Amino acid sequence: MVLASWKKNDRKASILIIAFSVGVFAVVSVLGRVTIPASLGFDVHLFAKANAVINSLVVLLLLCGLVAVKTKHYFLHKRIMLTAMFLSILFLMSYICHHLFAGEARFGDTNHDGVLSESEKANAGSARIIYYFILGTHIPLAGLVLPFILFTAYRALIGEFDKHKKLVRITWPLWFYVAVTGVVVYVMISPYYR
Repeated sequence: MVLASWKKNDRKASILIIAFSVGVFAVVSVLGRVTIPASLGFDVHLFAKANAVINSLVVLLLLCGLVAVKTKHYFLHKRIMLTAMFLSILFLMSYICHHLFAGEARFGDTNHDGVLSESEKANAGSARIIYYFILGTHIPLAGLVLPFILFTAYRALIGEFDKHKKLVRITWPLWFYVAVTGVVVYVMISPYYR
């Protein structure tokens, strides 16, 4: 078993995790409504592509982390999961940049005018319903999973492995779903980027 890396301080950890999670949610919510018209010298949708690659790597890391812990390779599991968390931080920064500089794309908006006409809705067909269902589950779960990830990591880092395992039963499937659907959302919306 891996030894504790951090000293236990539940009160301080809870305050920091909740403050950080609320702060991230607030920043993403506010900045999601702001677009900065700037020429960065490259296609700003490169951020979205990077997000899909990062999410794909996180999916693989989550699977590898699961295999590592199931085969009792605890140090490897710890490194894999910390790498997944680091990549998730990179994802968050890239996600914010994409929304700041690219604005919002609308599913089915083939002429890229920001308005979805009846013919564009008809052309998108049932794929539009599937897209909005996936997006409608992805977004709230992405906001919800962050404090779970942080509390789960905290429990492992202070050596409370029984509590860590209990949280993992909630955290892992949520994180996995959010990472997978992040890639699916990108694949479905990317044809409608300007």
